[in-house]
Amino acid sequence: MIYDDLLSGKKRMAVIGLGYVGLPIALEFARKIPVTGFDVKTDRIDMMKNGVDPSNELSAGDFKGCDILFTSETDDLKEASFYIVAVPTPVDLHKKPDLKPLLSATETVGRVLSEGDYVVYESTVYPGCTEEDCIPLLCSISGLRYPDQFKVGFSPERINPGDREHTLRRITKVTSGCDEESANEIARVYELVIKAGVHRASSIKVAEAAKIIENAQRDINIAFMNELSMIFNKMDINTYEVLAAAGTKWNFLNFHPGLVGGHCIGVDPYYLTYKSMKFGHHAQIINAGRAINDSMGAYVARQVTLKLSSHFPNLKDCRVLVMGATFKENVSDIRNSKVADVIAELKEFGVTVEVVDPHASPVEIREEYGFDLTNAVQGPYHGIVVAVNHREYLELDEDYFKSITHPGAVFADLKGIFRGKVPSFVYWSL
Repeated sequence: MIYDDLLSGKKRMAVIGLGYVGLPIALEFARKIPVTGFDVKTDRIDMMKNGVDPSNELSAGDFKGCDILFTSETDDLKEASFYIVAVPTPVDLHKKPDLKPLLSATETVGRVLSEGDYVVYESTVYPGCTEEDCIPLLCSISGLRYPDQFKVGFSPERINPGDREHTLRRITKVTSGCDEESANEIARVYELVIKAGVHRASSIKVAEAAKIIENAQRDINIAFMNELSMIFNKMDINTYEVLAAAGTKWNFLNFHPGLVGGHCIGVDPYYLTYKSMKFGHHAQIINAGRAINDSMGAYVARQVTLKLSSHFPNLKDCRVLVMGATFKENVSDIRNSKVADVIAELKEFGVTVEVVDPHASPVEIREEYGFDLTNAVQGPYHGIVVAVNHREYLELDEDYFKSITHPGAVFADLKGIFRGKVPSFVYWSL
């Protein structure tokens, strides 16, 4: 059995893709069994060999006591028998699933796959992708018969970047396999490191669907909050005060308005709507939620410029400081950050925009979005946009903001963290 062979050290695990999902998985297992960590980016491999997490989620201490080989050489994967694929699954410019990283990783595994091996996918996909897209490719490249000569499972990732409480070990893991034997063996393997327990889904498709609706559900709920914010803004009602009042009811769902970006909530629903169209169904609620959330960057910029133009005669003379550029607070990840939409729209109105972020990489920002981060805050500004609630910003007070702004400056506080704390500003929040 693969579980016993892994635990005894007779067989080895390999994790393909060492990003914010794959690296924590690889290190957790490497405390129990031998692991090969594989990534195509050699610069990332070099960092991990030196105990550095390129995603800035893990500390040097998290690398200690681990039996792991970091490599970008495909030949090093040949020693493994249990493969975990944890690569990104983005969408393209047309919001269609981009399976290139997933299929490339599948090809890599196919070239080293041997009889008796297991392949488990963690990358978020639409229901049916593992069996319809990945497994045929594994068979074609390896020459092996499925499921007689190798087994496949799906266990969706649930890691929440920046969350120190809901870590890999503390989140219930959904697992599945292609048959009863593989479902049992895969669950047992994950139970080595998951303290919260394992939920054994009845099939691979069920596990795929479970993951995709987790993020679609959050996306829809946040879209509802964003629409409420637009309505209440017209009524001159503060949305966060409404939510504080409504939240006193025991069964009120605790969601808030905001920019919805990143590589999960802002992407995964498109995988489900894509697949639903294949079955002739137009997913109305999911698409409506996506339309609202995708438009929020432009909406925020329009509200800021309306406030600016009401207090300053010429928008083209206005300077605005945007604080935060990552997709969420206290992380370095900039993928699909909707702050970039706010910045682009402000510039369209002729506003001069400067951006600061203590967590984002200036090089990555420049390569991905084409603007630079400001090294030092140099006021006075006509407006401030607190776009991301980094911990560093929570310590700032009104005196600081007054020291870098013109009198009567606009203060856009997207998450409402400074509500009631900056009375001398022209305040606005979602």
